[in-house]
Formats: sequence, C-alpha cells, structure tokens
Amino acid sequence: MSNKGMQKNIVVTGGTKGIGRALVFRFLRAGYPVVTCARSAPDLAELQAAATALVPGAVLHTQAADLSQQEQARSFTDFVRELGPVAVLINNTGAFIPGRLQDEPADGSQLRQMLAVNLLSAYDVTLALLPGLLAQQGGHIFNICSTASTTAYPNGGSYGIAKHALLGFSKNLREELKQSGVRVTAVLPGPTLTASWEGVDLPAERFIKAEDVADAIFGVFSLSAQAVVEELLIRPQLGDL
Repeated sequence: MSNKGMQKNIVVTGGTKGIGRALVFRFLRAGYPVVTCARSAPDLAELQAAATALVPGAVLHTQAADLSQQEQARSFTDFVRELGPVAVLINNTGAFIPGRLQDEPADGSQLRQMLAVNLLSAYDVTLALLPGLLAQQGGHIFNICSTASTTAYPNGGSYGIAKHALLGFSKNLREELKQSGVRVTAVLPGPTLTASWEGVDLPAERFIKAEDVADAIFGVFSLSAQAVVEELLIRPQLGDL
C-alpha cells in the first residue's frame, strides 16, 4: 500500500468556495486525502473535476450536506468516519446576513439561522468526530471564526453574535483538550475576497486572498505537536474595511 493510502483524512466543511476551497486545494497539493461537503451537489461535482484536473493523484471525497440541519450534519460525519481516521477538522461552514438587530425579524429566526450555520454546524461536526481524535490522542481542530468574533461591526447583527459564540466554543474546546494531544486553533480572518463580497466595488488588494488564509492554516498545522497557535488573526495590510 502506498504511503498516501495510509494518511489520515483532512476534513474541510464548506469546501467549494472561498477559504474552504483554498484549503481543499492546499491540503490536496501537499498529498493529503481530503473530505469535504457543501449544500450544492453541482458545486461539489465541479470541485471534484477541478481537483482531478489540477492535482495529479488527488484523493477527494465529497458529500452534499447542509450542516445547519443536524440530521445532515450527522449524515456527513457518518460518511467521514467510514472513510477512516481524521488528522485535521476545519469547521469552515458559515454564512453572513448583514443588518441591525433592531431590524431583524421579530420571531428571532435570523439569530437562530445564524447560530445554526455558524456555530451549531461546527459544534455538531466536532462532537461527532471528537471521540476518534481522542482515541488516537492527536489531531487538529480549526474553527474559522472572523474578526467579527472579537469586534462589533455596524450591521453585524446576529452574525456577530454567532461568530463571538464560535470563538467562545473554540476557547472552551482548547481548554478541555489540552491534555488530550488534540490541538485547537481559532482562525480570525478579516475581509477575504470570497463570494460574501461579490458586487462590492473595492479593489482586490483591499482584501486578504483566500489562498493566504489557507497557507497560514497549513503552516499552523505543520508546527510540532508541542506548540499550538491558539488564535490566528489575519487582516488586509491596509486594515479592515
């Protein structure tokens, strides 16, 4: 059996666009097998085709799943476990709905939706895969937070609340897993040139490149097991927008 077949899997949620896509390709190019999901099956098929074309020998497993739905998150983690041990879990799934809290629907649906997509998706996937990481006494969990996890922005609304909660989840997880050999890193990117910013009339150099975030995460993963980068804060050189 080839060495590649022996490698543990890299799990990236929300892997068809933006930072997630850059991460899928960064780990594939390094020779790792990758497992990813997204809501859109056609987008996953396009990703698979691109990986096959661009990365010789790429091993990429995909499944359509909306991780804001607990049953679909469970279906995805069952799929992941069947594929073998996990080296890295990157909770990247997220969505942004702008607006002020006072303008959100009176039924509270927007906060519940933002928590489901940005927090509960990571919580459900992590809890399902954690027993495997604990059993192997190693692994690395990355939660893709945001500068909105530490800073309140105008029009941040429920998204800002959810991203603050994701950072809190990361901190608690890090504290609990210190003795286990499992590393936990919260990643806080500022404005990154992804689908969230489509249609914004600003030059590309005002944004972080998704590839730079992926390279930074790969570097953190590559450190020796006795060091953990607890928080990785990345902003455009010219600052936030």
